[in-house]
Amino acid sequence: QAKLVESGGGSVQAGGSLRLSCTYETTFMYMAWFRQVSGQGREGVAEIFTQGSASHYADSVRGRFTMSQDKFSKTVYLQMNDLKPEDSAMYICAAKHAFGATWFGGFYSWGQGTQVTVSS
Repeated sequence: QAKLVESGGGSVQAGGSLRLSCTYETTFMYMAWFRQVSGQGREGVAEIFTQGSASHYADSVRGRFTMSQDKFSKTVYLQMNDLKPEDSAMYICAAKHAFGATWFGGFYSWGQGTQVTVSS
């Protein structure tokens, strides 16, 4: 699979902000951020259609997180504001080419993840 490399994770206090980055080698139609807590399933956080402006966010992060892309630098970002302890997780960048799939469905290319820890 195409190499996806995340960065930007770290430890912050509740209410703080982090900006995650994910670089890729080849362009995909859809890019997304998932998060996973140890022992739990992988949860879709944000997704964008890279050939347009369509996007989707999990209810839990809508209004606080913003996903964006820079095609020239082959990077997608996740700006996370007003972080909460429940946002603590491994954040994983994902990609797919499939068109017409449901939001957060069908992703098959994954990065290694970057850890985000939010303390209260």
